[in-house]
Amino acid sequence: MDFDKLLEFLIQLGISLGGKLLGALVILIVGLKLVKYVKKWIKTTEKLEKLDTGVRSFLSSFASISLYIVLFITVAMTLGIPTTSFITALASCGVAIGLALQGTLSNFAGGLMILLFKPFKVGDYIEASGESGTVDSITVVYTILRTPDNKMITIPNGTLTNSVIENYSAHDTRRVDMVFTASYDCDVDKVKEILMNAARYHERVLKDPEPFVRMTEHGENALKYTVRVWCKNEDYWDVKFDITERIRKDFAENEIVIPFPQLEIHQR
Repeated sequence: MDFDKLLEFLIQLGISLGGKLLGALVILIVGLKLVKYVKKWIKTTEKLEKLDTGVRSFLSSFASISLYIVLFITVAMTLGIPTTSFITALASCGVAIGLALQGTLSNFAGGLMILLFKPFKVGDYIEASGESGTVDSITVVYTILRTPDNKMITIPNGTLTNSVIENYSAHDTRRVDMVFTASYDCDVDKVKEILMNAARYHERVLKDPEPFVRMTEHGENALKYTVRVWCKNEDYWDVKFDITERIRKDFAENEIVIPFPQLEIHQR
């Protein structure tokens, strides 16, 4: 008789636990699919297309973390874990985790600062914390850069907000600064004319502001000439390399000497 009651109790317990496990499993599967759908919706919906790409990336990361937490709590409650005890334990764990993850929380705050003040956005070419590259995405904790040689660099947001950031894409135009040397024996006006022609007649150099060419320094072995031109951001490297190559050829054609370092020794 006692055995029958025990068996019946075990059967009822199994049915009860099985139902809870099945319910929790269903909630877990549906919840994971829902989180995936929400992340995709934030990235693709037309309703948010006016938002900056970095803001949408940040919202996607934040929403996914929040939904995972809610899903975890819901599954635990479905399994029959007491709500009060569970919330108390979760709060205690939250305090401990918060102390352990102070750096992560700092990075989260840094992400909010980046989205609020917008020192850069997705697609900008920046230099910060000794690294440089195009901003590929801004997440809750990290900013990811893509370098010109196609490497991915992950920088904590907290580090970015506490460092100097150079944004080369903040404006549509950019100045190209170049320095060239010529011998002291060369005619200064002739050298300046060659440099100005190379700068002025490049098809991608902007007419306004006008190119700047001046002799700027008496070096130890040569006179130094500074050339400054303005161009569109995307033309920066082409302009710099093209003018450098042309000036080397023009100097050779006009017998402008580019001196090597020299040392005079006087023997007594």
